[in-house]
Amino acid sequence: MNIRSLVVLLAVVSIAAPIDGQQRRQMTSEERAAREAARREAMSEPRPIEAMESLWIEELTWMELRDAIQAGHTTALVLTGGVESNGPHLASGKHNYSNRLMGPSVARALGNTLIAPLVTLEPGNPSRAAMPGTTGPMVSQQTYIAWLTDIGDSLRSMGFTEIYFLGDSGGNLRGMQAAADALNARYGGEPAVFHHVPEFYNHTSVRRYIQEELGIPEEMEYQASSGSDGIHEELSIDAIMSVIDPSSIRFDQRVAAGRASINGIPLEPLSDLQDLGRTLIEFRTRLTVEAIETFRGGLGR
Repeated sequence: MNIRSLVVLLAVVSIAAPIDGQQRRQMTSEERAAREAARREAMSEPRPIEAMESLWIEELTWMELRDAIQAGHTTALVLTGGVESNGPHLASGKHNYSNRLMGPSVARALGNTLIAPLVTLEPGNPSRAAMPGTTGPMVSQQTYIAWLTDIGDSLRSMGFTEIYFLGDSGGNLRGMQAAADALNARYGGEPAVFHHVPEFYNHTSVRRYIQEELGIPEEMEYQASSGSDGIHEELSIDAIMSVIDPSSIRFDQRVAAGRASINGIPLEPLSDLQDLGRTLIEFRTRLTVEAIETFRGGLGR
């Protein structure tokens, strides 16, 4: 049966709800069996073209995704970012830029892992009046938890057996933990387990690594949200963002204005900044993967 035939069959057996909001007619057991048989047949159809390889679920066709899951790619990453004020130099979606690099790095290191579409908004108070230094859009914590819970549940229904929530912004952590807890309570770990990986939010460790291991004297305390420049910007974020798009840190404009530095550290030359960014991606990936492998060990996997 081809896809067109499946669509026709589903349309016939589903029987749209009557007008005026009357209750949808219940399908008979024969109709349910026919729909399930059609679904199974469609799920076994061969791809008509060669598959493209990608770690991002949204870049795959449904057949490519089906085949990847059947081949053992049953771990999924849900990466959360946000849109926030970061001073005069950084794009407000800095966490989303970072996640576009961190996601593939973690997925490759884990193996057999695919990445869900990025969650690009973070929780907050949507009704709060706009003020200088704040931005959005954002969603309520209630909406955020429901959103993440539905994403995780949908990944389970698609065939993923391990779903990991990774957050790059501190405001996201509570919602990710709540979603993982709710889903584990609902399904009891079968057929999928859900886990928030707090070790992915490792900016304190990164600051220590930069200053102590790499010997770069950034003027920023490990637990702080801003350094000597007094803005919500730091070397690690600048370096990682520069790898994916130097314009996201306004590199050329800063050079022209004599502002190509952060917390006492020059950002020039760009090639050195990007090399640092790649080093930090590897460091953050290692911390994250070690945490996931420890969690898996506790599951006996």
